[in-house]
Amino acid sequence: MGAVKTDIEIARKAKMRPIKDILAKIKVPDSSKAFSPMGRHIAKINFEYLETIKNKKDGHLVLVTAITPTPAGEGKTTVSVGLSDGLNKIRKKSIVCLREPSLGPSFGMKGGAAGGGYAQVVPMEQINLHFTGDFHAITSAHNLLSALIDNHIYWGNKLNIDDKNIVWKRVMDMNDRALRAININTKGASKNFPREDGFDITVASEVMAIFCLSNNLKDLEKKIGNITIAYNKNGKPIYAKDLNAHGPMTVLLKEAIRPNVTQTLENNPAFIHGGPFANIAHGCNSVIATKSALKLADYVVTEAGFGADLGAEKFLDIKCRKANLKPSCVVIVATIRALKMHGGIEKENLKKENIEAVKKGLVNLERHIGNIKKFGLNPVVAINHFNLDTKAEIKVIFDFCKKIGVEVSECTHWANGGKGASDLAKKVVKACEKSKKNRFKFLYNEKNSLWNKIETIAKKIYKANTISADQKVKDELIKFEKNGYGKLPVCIAKTQYSFSVDPKLKGAPSGHEIPIREVRLSSGAEFIVVVCGSIMTMPGLPKVPAANSIMLNKKGEIEGLF
Repeated sequence: MGAVKTDIEIARKAKMRPIKDILAKIKVPDSSKAFSPMGRHIAKINFEYLETIKNKKDGHLVLVTAITPTPAGEGKTTVSVGLSDGLNKIRKKSIVCLREPSLGPSFGMKGGAAGGGYAQVVPMEQINLHFTGDFHAITSAHNLLSALIDNHIYWGNKLNIDDKNIVWKRVMDMNDRALRAININTKGASKNFPREDGFDITVASEVMAIFCLSNNLKDLEKKIGNITIAYNKNGKPIYAKDLNAHGPMTVLLKEAIRPNVTQTLENNPAFIHGGPFANIAHGCNSVIATKSALKLADYVVTEAGFGADLGAEKFLDIKCRKANLKPSCVVIVATIRALKMHGGIEKENLKKENIEAVKKGLVNLERHIGNIKKFGLNPVVAINHFNLDTKAEIKVIFDFCKKIGVEVSECTHWANGGKGASDLAKKVVKACEKSKKNRFKFLYNEKNSLWNKIETIAKKIYKANTISADQKVKDELIKFEKNGYGKLPVCIAKTQYSFSVDPKLKGAPSGHEIPIREVRLSSGAEFIVVVCGSIMTMPGLPKVPAANSIMLNKKGEIEGLF
């Protein structure tokens, strides 16, 4: 048996087709009015063309989520790509919609984010690096606003901005802990205006969240204008539009906001657009890409960040609410390895068969299944197959799912591409055909108080006993409501590794407390961020970052990226 090929080796041997051929599969005409090629294998769809298909019937929307993440890995992106290929394999027109990878994780700990094995999107190197420049445009637009704030203060501060109450940081798309807190204006012409500032990573920018929740350019500009940048010395909010920043920022995003199209290894269309943090924001690809795909395919497969308690809840309560979307089916990804970890097994012992650990770990899967049902949706479980999984371990999951009446499929897309996800595809089609019987509903009513919304998520999704916050946080929530933001959804920022705020609590903890550390108003993106526990908006690099192994070989090819 030969050596197993790496993801990048598989990607390099892919027989990619010209992007016009990929678009022809979804009946996008070969015309400069329909799309703009970005090289041979990538294109951006034009709004002019999207306007002509806006009245077409939508296809089925399929959300791929997962059990609570572990270091063993779950593989949502791989399943999403494999499922879309599987749907096309059974002659259903499908498009996969994914987020764009961030340079920070690519050079840090996580690595690339273009799928894996024989379920990848290509060209992999471009997607994982600069791609079409969307993130650079978002970074530039964000930092233009930062520059305009300090420039306004320098030239007289007509808006009476309180320099101790500026809530807009700078961003860059790289992990750099040294920039979390900085002092600016310490020398030179602006030395009379020193202040503390800091950097977030680009994917944590509110501009990124707005980018992914906007319906069109006009909507984008309006949302950008509504960003709260600071407060004046009387405590009144100051918005980006007060600095006339929304116009030039939109100009910088004019090309980026058009959806990107690439292809899978099996030459099926993939829309890859936007990429907000799944903690500090809603963690989904752009509304524009999703809605465009729904007009062009019978089935649209998309994913949400982290486990279903964070990603799926935000996808359903924020993205679907804002974009008026209704999913037909939810796929929950699980692995034998991750279930063992939730059953108490350490990573170094995962190679051994352990049926009891799988059984114990099922409490995590069961919690996620129950949570999805709270939205009126019936999930399908996808077992992402690993080579060391045993038949006995897999049978445990099948028996469990049969007992509770949930469809389950073992998927081998990593090794076999779309063929390995054909069974899952058939079960997803079946679920979508029954979706008219679904009574999709949001977890909470927008009219509920902000405190009630937080409490509802904490108790119903996390199975917490209570939420807590000091008076300052409670006063902030009351202030938000008085200022007209009470109807906004809430975006919980907490650890992705547990239903609790303690990442060490695996399985399905209950009866715990969710402490609220702070709340932040995203008035442009139109949600309230609720920070629970310790959340980093500017990650640092690990002791041995992935960047140490990334280089060009003698052939000029990239090594170590994946």
